[in-house]
Amino acid sequence: MRNVEIIKVVPARYPLRAVGAVAALFVLAVVIQSVAFNPRWEWAVFARWFFDPVILEGLGQTLLLTLIGTVLSVVIGGMLALARLSSSWLLSSLAWGYIWLFRSLPLIVVLIILYNFSYLYDTLSLGVPFTRITWGSFETINVLGQFSTAVVGLTLVQSAYTAEIIRGGFLGVDHGQYEAAAALGLPAWRRTLRIILPQALRTILPAGFNEIISLAKGTAMVYVLAMPELFYTIQMIYNRTQEVIPLLMVGAVWYLVITTVLSAIQHLVERSLARSERRSAVNQNRASSRTRSVTTTQVQEPVHASLS
Repeated sequence: MRNVEIIKVVPARYPLRAVGAVAALFVLAVVIQSVAFNPRWEWAVFARWFFDPVILEGLGQTLLLTLIGTVLSVVIGGMLALARLSSSWLLSSLAWGYIWLFRSLPLIVVLIILYNFSYLYDTLSLGVPFTRITWGSFETINVLGQFSTAVVGLTLVQSAYTAEIIRGGFLGVDHGQYEAAAALGLPAWRRTLRIILPQALRTILPAGFNEIISLAKGTAMVYVLAMPELFYTIQMIYNRTQEVIPLLMVGAVWYLVITTVLSAIQHLVERSLARSERRSAVNQNRASSRTRSVTTTQVQEPVHASLS
């Protein structure tokens, strides 16, 4: 009778990992106790103001600025990225200059300059440069109000960052894909939208959503325009009531809600994109296996020879 050796599998133990987990839980408990049971945080004041109509109106302005700034920056940034990748030295240089300028300037400086734009120029005219030919003119004081100045300033700065993110996504696509797309004889716009862009999205999406989150928080800079968005509204309230900390916590929690929702949307979009890529890979494997089976069948076809 043959002896069978029994191998006992012992799971690896990590005592330092357990010590680290206990230490982290201890620190978390200390933080929760100090925040939840310290009366100076004034959580009753926080609860009273959190859903106040004035706060919700400021939150609506913040969300609207984020939405418009995101859409416009994606459109303008996409055009800037294509210009940077263009073979035309003029387009590439102009796009590079725009990106260099607005990535160098702080957002608050851009907003203040735009808000004082009517001091520099009384009117904005549309016509032929260096001639008297004009098709229309507008007074700047009527064109650039608080909301329009905020939208223009956020879009100008955000477009520069978005352009570099989109350009990086296109550069991350293998050059052979460009050659294969060109070999199909498709127009350039269709090659970009149908073949190159879907592959570049995996690189663009994570950094792009980071910029959207930064834009949502960056709308707090609009307070210099005295525009009643979320942060400026909170400032006005605590300047009147002197309840600084609880009202700042109201703003902090609402910004946490915004970033959490955006992060959840990012996760859903990335998961959907990964699912579609897996589906296309499975279809390609099925098609290639079907092709191999047909080829094998043709090779193994019996040959009948006539015997004399």
